[in-house]
This record gives sequence, C-alpha cells and structure tokens, in this order.
Amino acid sequence: MYFLNINKPKGITSFDVIRKLRKRLNIKKIGHSGTLDPLASGVLQVAVEDATRLLEYLGSNKTYIADIKFGYITNTFDSEGEKQFVKTPDFSQSVLKDCILSFVGKSLQIPPKYSAIKQNGKKMCDMARNNKDNIIELQPREIEIYSIDLINFVDDYAQIKVCCKKGTYIRSLVNDIGIKIGCGAYMSDLKRICAGNFKIENSNELDDIEFNKIDPLEALELDKKELSDIEFKFVKNGNSIPQNQQFSTDKILLTKNNKLVSIANLSDNLIKPKKIFWRD
Repeated sequence: MYFLNINKPKGITSFDVIRKLRKRLNIKKIGHSGTLDPLASGVLQVAVEDATRLLEYLGSNKTYIADIKFGYITNTFDSEGEKQFVKTPDFSQSVLKDCILSFVGKSLQIPPKYSAIKQNGKKMCDMARNNKDNIIELQPREIEIYSIDLINFVDDYAQIKVCCKKGTYIRSLVNDIGIKIGCGAYMSDLKRICAGNFKIENSNELDDIEFNKIDPLEALELDKKELSDIEFKFVKNGNSIPQNQQFSTDKILLTKNNKLVSIANLSDNLIKPKKIFWRD
C-alpha cells in the first residue's frame, strides 16, 4: 500500500484521474482525498490498495493559488458559469488587501450550489444544472482561513494565495470578496499547491513514466510509536496496550521495524488499535 501525489491537470475530474490510474496500474482499489473541480489543477492525494483505509487521516490543511476576475459574477462562482456584469472595479491595492485580510480566521461560509455536496443522494451540481426547483438552500458551514496573501493585482485582476482548513470553498471565498469590495468577482483559475504533506513541487504528472510511491508513515501527520515484541503481539491481534508515553496527537501510528502495523486511538491511558495493516 502507498500514496501518490498527482498533479491533476485542468479539464478533467478527480475521478478521471482515478480511472486513468486504475487502468495504468491495473489496480482497482484506488481512491483520493479532496476533490478538485475540472477547472482546478494541482495536488491530488491518491491512495493505492490498503492506503485507501487511511484517506480520512491525511493532513487536512490546504494551500491554493486563485485568480480573481472583478466586475462580474457567475452562477457557479467561477469562469464556467453564466457571467453577469456588476460594476467596473475602482479600488486601490491597499483597499483590496484590507478586504481579503478580513476573511482570515474562523467564519461561516455557504458552499456553492454547483458543488459535489450531496442532497438526498444526488450531487448539488447535477441538480443545479438540471434546474431542479426543489434544491434546498445549503446551510452555512464553519471554515477557517489561516492566511491570505495578495500575489498580484492589475486593474480588474488579482491573484491570491490562500492557506485554509479542509472544507473551505475558494469559489465562495472569491464571490464573498467581490460582494464585500462592491463590484462582484468570480474565480477564473485555481491551483492547489499543498494538501497536508503533499506539495506541488514533489508531485507526479499523469503521464510520468514512474510514480513516486509515498509510504503512509511519510504521508500521515501523526505521532509514531515503535512497538516492542510483546506489544506487537497484542496489537496485531487487535488488543490494546498501556500508554507509557505522551503524544501530541490523539491518533497515532504503531510500527514494527519501521513498517505500519496499526493506526490507534488514545483513550483512558490505553493505546487502542483501530485499523490493523500488518500481514503475516
């Protein structure tokens, strides 16, 4: 089992990446974390074989480079939607900086209707494209933005770098920036440059001859514990062991000879195996 750091190209879905990898690697058990829209490119965390059981534990912080077009809004909050003119932009760089910095921190965000969020088992984006009248308005969700940097600003165009917690919609952020600054805005391009420990500079292209296989111990941002022989015998059979040291995370990786044995929870001064990966 291993992870892949794939640089998803624009114009295809995240599932298209998985489909291509299944065919190329001749492996059915492949999944990904953090869907990227067809418009977006960049880091896609891909898990192969038993690593799919670890997708939920991957680092959740994301970093994006987003291009913003001011003066217009769209129904999808990006360049793929129907454009509507709002107002010719007329603000300074300092005003824009103050505006984007006001979004740093925790806040409530309404996800876009054109998203992969499901309602009654159907994706919102599919329902919206089919003009369903019974679409329930999505409720605001708490998000957290750690930082926003203004990379470039010329006339009606800006480029920002956003570091945020999982679940943040950059399209919605751009739309909210446009509302606050008073002239409307939509996201014209998006590139994810970091997801957890996966960075764009270390990614593979889909047509690379070889892929860099990432060991789960390198991919997961969790504390590790090397098991003694006695502890190993208990853990591989699913039994708990005493917690005899302090950890900075509430879930830890248990290893033997630097190979993953289990991911475990910490509770009541015990280390309780949750998923076992060791194969005798």
